[in-house]
Amino acid sequence: MSDVEDAVDQILEQWERERPDLDCSPMGVIGRISQLQREVFFAQRATFARHGLDAPSFDVLAALRRAGPPYQLTPTALMRTALVTSGAITQRLDRLEERGLITRERSEADGRAVVVTLTAVGKQALDAALPDHLETEHQLLDGLSAAERDQLADLLRRLLVARGRIPQQP
Repeated sequence: MSDVEDAVDQILEQWERERPDLDCSPMGVIGRISQLQREVFFAQRATFARHGLDAPSFDVLAALRRAGPPYQLTPTALMRTALVTSGAITQRLDRLEERGLITRERSEADGRAVVVTLTAVGKQALDAALPDHLETEHQLLDGLSAAERDQLADLLRRLLVARGRIPQQP
């Protein structure tokens, strides 16, 4: 238990007083995750906006960049990475293609398949935004030591895996 109380502690104390018959302890975790989610959303939105991007665009560009040269993935692979519907990925790709950050072409290996390729402009945009994005994330976690960040990452991983959030095989 920490020496410092937050708003969630106050909520838990109120529920303990009003409904001592209920175990409200999950609110301690979920309430804090919800508050942190908002903090992360606003911080990332500001960071990406400085680079003319938004979170969905950054996610697509980052997935292509992580794929390595020639920085290509299928729309299906991008959809799995982003955990969104085909309609959502199509909208993202349309916007990125209009801006010249990606191209979509028929696969040379399989003429029926489409491949999405990160353009030089897209790679430059991602590479410019990435250090700023990482700095934002470091700032969001600056209240924790490296060991605490590792511990939190491990606990969150366990929770996500228990919820079935494991990578899909290509």
